[in-house]
Amino acid sequence: MAGRIKEEDIALVRERARIDDVVGSYVTLKNAGGGSLKGLCPFHDEKSPSFNVTPARGFFYCFGCQEGGDVIDFIQKIDQITFHEAVETLASKVGIQLRYEESGAPIQRGPANQRPRLVEAHKVAAEFYVDQLFGAADASLGRQFLDKRGFDRDAAVQFGVGFAPRGGDALIGHLRGRGFTNTELVSSGLAAENQRGLYDRFRGRLMWPIRDASSDVIGFGARRLFDDDKIEAKYLNTPETPIYKKSKVLYGVDLARREIAKGRQAVVVEGYTDVMACHLAGVQTAVATCGTAFGDDHARVLRQLLLDHDQFRGEVIFTFDGDEAGQRAALKAFAGDQAFASQTYVAVEPDGLDPCDLRLQKGDAAVRELIGRRVPLYRFVLGNVLGKYDLDRADTRIDALREAARLVVSIRDKSKVDAFTRELAGQLGMEVDQVRPEVHRAASRPAPQPQANGRPPVTVSTEAPPAPPRADVPSPRDQRFVIEWDVLKVAMQHPALVGVAFDELDDHDFTHPWLVAIRAAMAKAGGPSAAAPGEAWVVAVREAVGNDPAAAVVGALAVDPLRLGREPDEQYALALLARLQELTCARRIADLKSKLQRTNPIDKADDYNRMFGELIALEAYRADLRKKAITGAI
Repeated sequence: MAGRIKEEDIALVRERARIDDVVGSYVTLKNAGGGSLKGLCPFHDEKSPSFNVTPARGFFYCFGCQEGGDVIDFIQKIDQITFHEAVETLASKVGIQLRYEESGAPIQRGPANQRPRLVEAHKVAAEFYVDQLFGAADASLGRQFLDKRGFDRDAAVQFGVGFAPRGGDALIGHLRGRGFTNTELVSSGLAAENQRGLYDRFRGRLMWPIRDASSDVIGFGARRLFDDDKIEAKYLNTPETPIYKKSKVLYGVDLARREIAKGRQAVVVEGYTDVMACHLAGVQTAVATCGTAFGDDHARVLRQLLLDHDQFRGEVIFTFDGDEAGQRAALKAFAGDQAFASQTYVAVEPDGLDPCDLRLQKGDAAVRELIGRRVPLYRFVLGNVLGKYDLDRADTRIDALREAARLVVSIRDKSKVDAFTRELAGQLGMEVDQVRPEVHRAASRPAPQPQANGRPPVTVSTEAPPAPPRADVPSPRDQRFVIEWDVLKVAMQHPALVGVAFDELDDHDFTHPWLVAIRAAMAKAGGPSAAAPGEAWVVAVREAVGNDPAAAVVGALAVDPLRLGREPDEQYALALLARLQELTCARRIADLKSKLQRTNPIDKADDYNRMFGELIALEAYRADLRKKAITGAI
């Protein structure tokens, strides 16, 4: 084992490894005056920057968590390695060949001390894969894959795309020839081991090198090409290793880092080819996660690059597919929205194309326009929530309001709640005064218990709305159903009074499912106009209901006294029917007004004018029904 590193070499590492360059590969630093730089601390979460770097003195210090030191201390803390290992890591970056003391206590090398060797192994592997892509005969399928997606040789070289040979030990042999040990090959994740020995982890796949912010290759993403590939997963990524942690890695961050800091914008896409397409199209702030969902650690990386705090807000733009999986990803992203001070957006192509396919079919400008058409993440999620409901129905519109109200009150900037309440009212086709009380109720409900990260979770459902619970037996005292109940009581107890007029009613005139079932059963039994006298009519309706739960209320309708106080007559019965139809008409009017509010009178002039004419006719019909209802004094 090697002895201690010579002191003069340690001093040379401190001199050559500029602290602003090293720290700047992890954190965006801004001029703070007086020769100091400032950024968000990488060692603790903070909303305002308190992490300072002074290049002239080669020192950093955080006033928030009191972490500080020189460039070697920074690498020690950020990579959680020993002093000896940090010196070796920095030496490899700045090209210093370290010398070791022959005397003195030897330095124990732990797993983390492998970093320089593992990074070097990945560098050699990346070069090997690139050579294979353009030189190996069996790599033709990989070249075709890139060509079909609009990526030429220059694009492949720019992003370091390569090809892993189909044989089981081609890379192993190459790395062994460069002096790497079996232990290093397995630790790097480039090789795996079974009972027969080592074998290449990646075989017959198109390879994307995954680099950290300092441009070191630390892993690979591998795309399946051959149908006989024994590993069925379309993408295979490097496993967790001492240098590769998928929850903290963003593909393309090495290329996008400076543009993210400069433009205060980060675009999060879903795949390697999407990153390539975006960068080639001019969206040079694009990054992607590597085989895992966007999480808190990814957000932390972006915040440090964006210098994300309240005084310097940027943009984080997510691109999602328009399918169900993309909608779930958007909801998950919104749940983590509180991690950012920056405004979060979503960019979704209406045709459902991802950036790669969009560039291929419509060109570079279309990709730039996709990002330019971004909409706030809140609005996208709201549209997703409302899209689960039939807004043409009054009952489901109320359900949509209740879920959307929880979304409104969960937004980060509480000063926007009233504006979003008005926006929600417009999308629902309701008056603001109808929406605002539900938003206030949602805000007054007890807040969910915070997660481990200290932020309350966003309780936005990612599933379809649950089926409403089965209602209780309708009561004549329940104002929601009292007219419907009274109509069916008259039809059950005095069928001759309603006669053929009852036949004009349909399911839309009743709002409770059990009452809908009983009206249908009466029609099935021949209708009140053909009802047999006495108990026979009740029995006929009961049999027509069958096993439906509504059978439980047939007897109640038959015996419940009318609230009239006298024997009913035909005038009363017809007035009751008119009142029921008036309520139905009122619901239709409300629905139509809602549709009108949601219809653009310019873009859809024909539809708007047709609905407006229908609204006028319905208002006149409602007035006529009201007159009939009043004459019966019900």
